[in-house]
Amino acid sequence: MDWQAKLNDGGIVLLDGGTGSELQRRGVPMNHAAWSGAAVHSHPDVLRDVHRDYIAAGAEVIITNTFASARHMLDPAGLGHRVRDINEGAVKLALDARSTAATAPVAVAGSICEWVHRGSLWEASAKLRESLREQSELLANAGVDLLTIEMGQWPEHTAIALEEALRTGLPVRAGLCCAKVTDRGGELGGFDPPHAPFDEILDSVVSQPVGLVSVMHTSINDTTAGVEAVRARWDGPMGVYPESGRFKMPNWVFEDIISPEDLRSEEHTSELQSQFRISYAVFCLKK
Repeated sequence: MDWQAKLNDGGIVLLDGGTGSELQRRGVPMNHAAWSGAAVHSHPDVLRDVHRDYIAAGAEVIITNTFASARHMLDPAGLGHRVRDINEGAVKLALDARSTAATAPVAVAGSICEWVHRGSLWEASAKLRESLREQSELLANAGVDLLTIEMGQWPEHTAIALEEALRTGLPVRAGLCCAKVTDRGGELGGFDPPHAPFDEILDSVVSQPVGLVSVMHTSINDTTAGVEAVRARWDGPMGVYPESGRFKMPNWVFEDIISPEDLRSEEHTSELQSQFRISYAVFCLKK
């Protein structure tokens, strides 16, 4: 599937749902430092089934379980020596799922995340760049169709992640997360404290040759504000990937979960598509 052409023509591409949270929901234990990263080797069959089920539910893009699998996430978990195995294994499981479950074209996106454990050596830009370059190359060489930056929320780190992903020559999409910061009058900032201004995060993205800018890993209550902010600065294809519940490392806390019916209700989709004139969207599809 040429997902970029479909978006550029005004179409809608359906993304899969959360992989790590779905693995947890199916009983896979999360790692204290690398969240779902270790599942590639500990529970490969469950991970393959998650991808297969999302494809069966209609996903046109599935994302590899590599959100927390760069060296800067695996090292604190004592798994730094398995960076290659884990990333290549995650891509293989996604490709296997596509080959056995897809009846229509499905793209496989390699997930990269800038998130670092605060206070670690990996916060240094040079060290983080090494890690993101390594992972980008591993995913590209393993056969993904595109790379997706997830949870972009630190301007300098987001820029580094995009630069290293783009170096591979693969198409790249940027996923940004945001939250309304109460003590700043509801101003939008990054998801985690100290909440970098969302405008600065956008500055690190909109000048780059990315194929799509998505508001993801963001509360449904803050998503529309994030979409409005992106649309004011970006006239290309956009994605929407809201969430419900909350994360408390290493587990997702399934509280105040939005039902699939409510997520696709007119209240949410009409507001996103008409009020803010969204021409292109990637919606989270929950099975």
